[in-house]
Amino acid sequence: MTKEAKIRTCLWFHGDALPAAETYCRLIPDSRIERVSRYPEGQGMAEPGGVLLVEFTLGGTPYQALNADPVFTLSEAVSIVVATEDQAETDRLWSALIADGGQESHCGWLKDRFGLSWQIVPKRLSELMGSADAAKVWPALMQMGRIEIDRLEAAVAA
Repeated sequence: MTKEAKIRTCLWFHGDALPAAETYCRLIPDSRIERVSRYPEGQGMAEPGGVLLVEFTLGGTPYQALNADPVFTLSEAVSIVVATEDQAETDRLWSALIADGGQESHCGWLKDRFGLSWQIVPKRLSELMGSADAAKVWPALMQMGRIEIDRLEAAVAA
């Protein structure tokens, strides 16, 4: 039996909690939907039987997605960071997350079609930024949307 997570990050959606969680779980290994709670009869806030809360694990980290009124919105102030192994994984996640209405941003940041911000960051970038070559890497990084490892390596070699 799985131990219940004591701490979860709650993401606030406006009707897309279940499709968002399903999309994220398809993209990230070690992910799964754990529980879907629905609005009961007589609560007066939403359609009875509609999705209220989705508890899910994303890459081994627990989250919950809440469907509620548009009182609050997701913003870039909070993002999910994925440390990718290589360019292929970086490209796969980047393309999938900006598909169907997502938006590219700078330095590995993007916003998916549900409005959630992500940072898709190759582990190699972290290694280079922690090295003596960080000053060479920084200008190249500042010109990128999707991070390209070969361009970072070229900046170090220059």
